Amino acid sequence: MIIENAERVLESHGLCNHCLGRLFAKLGRGTNEERGRAIRFVLNMERSAKGLPPIEEPERCELCQDIFERIPELVGDMKKAAEGIEFETFLVGSRFPGEIREMEEAIWREFGIDTAEPINREFNRELGKAFGLATGKDTAKNPDVVFIVEAYSGKIELQINPIHIYGRYRKLVRGIPQTPLPDFEDSVASIICRAFSRASRGKCVFKGAGREDVDVRMLGNGRPFIVEIKRPKRRRLDLDAIAKEINASGKVEVLNLRFVSPKEAEEVLTRNHRKEYLALVRVEEGVTPEEAERIARELGGLEVHQRTPWRVRKARADRVRVKRVHEAEARWLDENHFELRLVTDGGLYIKELVSGDRGRTKPSVSDLLGKSAWCERLDVLNILDD
Repeated sequence: MIIENAERVLESHGLCNHCLGRLFAKLGRGTNEERGRAIRFVLNMERSAKGLPPIEEPERCELCQDIFERIPELVGDMKKAAEGIEFETFLVGSRFPGEIREMEEAIWREFGIDTAEPINREFNRELGKAFGLATGKDTAKNPDVVFIVEAYSGKIELQINPIHIYGRYRKLVRGIPQTPLPDFEDSVASIICRAFSRASRGKCVFKGAGREDVDVRMLGNGRPFIVEIKRPKRRRLDLDAIAKEINASGKVEVLNLRFVSPKEAEEVLTRNHRKEYLALVRVEEGVTPEEAERIARELGGLEVHQRTPWRVRKARADRVRVKRVHEAEARWLDENHFELRLVTDGGLYIKELVSGDRGRTKPSVSDLLGKSAWCERLDVLNILDD
């Protein structure tokens, strides 16, 4: 049946061995070119036995226009397109003119062929094999780069996939925002991204797992963050050297830098975290050691209903969030100050937990104390994974 179908096709269409073999790609093993050559050989033996002339491979394939003979040339073009780009894994995609695909599908319909594969699939595979042999690079499901080849024009589009790095940062000083803001020379993001951009020669995008205010330090084990580097020319980055450069700023420190997959990066940014804070509370009317201790006892385990704070109402959706204080400890300092160490759900605004924010946070330290209180200084001590 295979030989009969092949003979019918070849009597009407001058196909190369690639295009002949591709009609029966789902049958047997080997390449389409090997399959087509074998089918043509057996067919011509049978035709010879019948006294019929052989059907030789045409000088120019009617369907593919001998595109597979251009693979060595295209490999050279791909190497040129990737000059200066550091990568280990790749994939090949291609664009074929619509008339080629239409002619191919017309042949399938004309002869009832249901064992074929599309020309672009074979082309991608064979070009990928040739490029891998020429460069020592490997194909991968999630590659470093993707070559999109326009088969007949020879135009090559190189897609450089991003790299993702996980880390934690400490913000050691007050007065710098997490991301760039007007009137601020530096930010956590700019200090970190300068080093990564310089090392990778790509565009660095910083993404923090939450944020702290400009006047709040981030200490302890640091806040998780992801750096996404788009179109990097260098991928084999020395993360220790990058960390050393960032840490030399004296403003920001990074630790635990490591490469992660896009999926891992997304999980880091969407994971729930509890946070440990140290707040310096000021009570203008005065506070006693006993009152400070009572506030800590009453805060422990407390459920807080917090409407979007007044100060961020233009940047955040106005709604009530229900958060919990898991731990609270107090240390009295003087008649107007005490410290509160708190472990709370992520997303609980600590300054408003202290002040009450014009009644938008209930209950608050001001409510429990019966006196006006506000947060004079705040540090994030640790970010704790749930």
